Amino acid sequence: MIATEIETYQDQHAAFQTGSSPDWLVALRQRGLDAFTRLGLPTRKLEDWRFTNVSSLTKTAYDAGTNGLTAGDTASSEAIAEASDLLQQASLDEDYHRLVFINGRYNEKLSQIHDVNSGVVIDTLANALSNRPGEVQQQLESELDFNDSAFAALNTAFVGDGAIIDVPEGVTLDRPVHLVFLSTGSGRTLSNPRNLIRIGKGGKANVIESFMGHGDSYFTNAITQVTLADSAELDHHKLQHEQVGALHISTTGVDQKASSRFRSHYFSFGASIARNELDCLLDGENIETTLNGLYMPTGDQLMDCRTRIDHAMPHCNSYELYKGILDDKAKGVFNGKIFVREDAQKTDAKQSNQALLLSDDAVVNTKPQLEIYADDVRCTHGATIGELEEDALYYLRARGVPADLARQILIFAFANDVVQGVELPAVRRHLESVLLDGHDLSEDIL
Repeated sequence: MIATEIETYQDQHAAFQTGSSPDWLVALRQRGLDAFTRLGLPTRKLEDWRFTNVSSLTKTAYDAGTNGLTAGDTASSEAIAEASDLLQQASLDEDYHRLVFINGRYNEKLSQIHDVNSGVVIDTLANALSNRPGEVQQQLESELDFNDSAFAALNTAFVGDGAIIDVPEGVTLDRPVHLVFLSTGSGRTLSNPRNLIRIGKGGKANVIESFMGHGDSYFTNAITQVTLADSAELDHHKLQHEQVGALHISTTGVDQKASSRFRSHYFSFGASIARNELDCLLDGENIETTLNGLYMPTGDQLMDCRTRIDHAMPHCNSYELYKGILDDKAKGVFNGKIFVREDAQKTDAKQSNQALLLSDDAVVNTKPQLEIYADDVRCTHGATIGELEEDALYYLRARGVPADLARQILIFAFANDVVQGVELPAVRRHLESVLLDGHDLSEDIL
């Protein structure tokens, strides 16, 4: 990290801190900035960043402050117009709860929150920090360790808005919650949304995060913190559709208690550099964790997927399937680690990473890992890399299927088991449309 960039963020941070915030939040933000200043941007000399070069960030002075906005509906008419156009592309189902954030700030005009079950909270972090800061203090202060992560530290330094979803004990959220993060304008904006999701004992919810933008000079640095109580269930979907020139870094931390179930569905299509980190702590018995992901870089895009499943207690199951489809000169990175502690007997963990290369110039670096300290476990991992089968292409072409459609059919077939793991029909239809590029197979083939 070059000195001028550190000074730039320090100046922006000083201005950001001038608002009326509680003392504990001011101190937390300062600790985040101090950690970021100490760490600097990661370099390829670090093992976790060996294949992902983010040095381009030192060449651009991003606006990491409020981006000209304050909490509430204060975006300019031009920004709202751009966001409205983006929202049409990002929308999934009008029956969903929807919270829209423009350049990291909540926008009420484009959002819609239906009536909710008694006790359910669907709110913004900015509103909670203004009106009831004590409710989020513990979660912000104690559930994320940013001392070794520069981007988590940067997010903490500028934490100010995001979504809060709180489902009380025994309640099933009546409909999914769709969080839409839109970047607009021609400036080099840096958005740092922080989402807090808590599901009480026996509660259930579906949450979708969508990321889109206008222009190619913005940077999204997002964090989502998930807490699942005993027997809670959460289906978490992330749809990353940033512009191809944008940067996207995100971290999701999950803390699971006994008998809870967490299912992650990650889909990455945009950004010049996209890195998604998913860290799950299985802190109770009889937990089930499922991580499914699909990344599809083209051109010169780089997509980095990193997962860590920490089996801390016995009798837990984890299942992980990540697939990559790479074309042109794209690069992909997968690093999945399963960590089994000494007391985590009877662990059942399965991990698989599969990559499909559509070009001779595409490159994927895959590193599945097992670190096991218990002796009564069943753990497997594996990685495969291949190309489209010529025999399958020939079979389709021989039956009158055009070459480009035959190629799309085989790509769809490769990705379909990840897509079919999505139980929400609107999300699944959206993904199928992306994979098939608007084709209707039944009509095109017949």
